[in-house]
Amino acid sequence: MNKQIKTIPKFTSEAQERAYWELHDSTEHLDWTKAKTVSLPNLKPTTKTISLRLPQHLLDSIKIAANSRDVPYQSLIKVWLQEKLRSHL
Repeated sequence: MNKQIKTIPKFTSEAQERAYWELHDSTEHLDWTKAKTVSLPNLKPTTKTISLRLPQHLLDSIKIAANSRDVPYQSLIKVWLQEKLRSHL
């Protein structure tokens, strides 16, 4: 069953392209049965620097815990925050 594939129009702006795809299905323009899975191993989540004030004794305890696990303390804080967030969802 060969389906007629339409050509993708040329867009003059991102807004015009966005409006087009809101109203049209990509299967009119692509044969998704020929799609291949790709891996993008170098993509990293966007991070934002924040300032967080902690009592010195708490920071020291976190650093000790991180040192015992042989990981940077900021990484350990991120892991703990993520775990706590998952447990509350």
